[in-house]
Amino acid sequence: MKLKILVGTMTSTADYVAQAIQMDCADLVPEIEVQLMDGLSISTFDAAPEEDAIYLICSSTYGQGDVPDNARMLYDSLDSEPRFLGHVRYGVIALGDRTYLQTFCFGGKKFDERLQGLGAQRIGEVWCHDASSGTLPETEGAEWCRQWLTTVLASTDHTETTT
Repeated sequence: MKLKILVGTMTSTADYVAQAIQMDCADLVPEIEVQLMDGLSISTFDAAPEEDAIYLICSSTYGQGDVPDNARMLYDSLDSEPRFLGHVRYGVIALGDRTYLQTFCFGGKKFDERLQGLGAQRIGEVWCHDASSGTLPETEGAEWCRQWLTTVLASTDHTETTT
């Protein structure tokens, strides 16, 4: 299995979280690829079955609850080039600041909504980090991802043994 972390960021925080996951979780999966969303479109999900890939959307929130600028093209293509993504399994790390309660973690949540609308299968709940909490998103994100990957691997093993 391959973990592909797609990063939407304005200030590199989401990229730091993805890199921490890449280092901390390397013992759990054979390959972890971190990719900034710059220039990506919905076609980035086409190779999922061949690569046995699971995706992790790691996105900050910008402005009035928007996805980051580097993620805009991918996000918009999920709407402008819709196709069934039932073969895509994914998780979401959403970064935000709870002082902006009306739009807290909307960058990641918006990706989740669009992916589910296209039939993609989210594994687990969306994990939200609050920048105003005083905790490091890299540390907490890596800890969450270890637990999440354990769930992913258990569900994958169960699926393979029952088919």
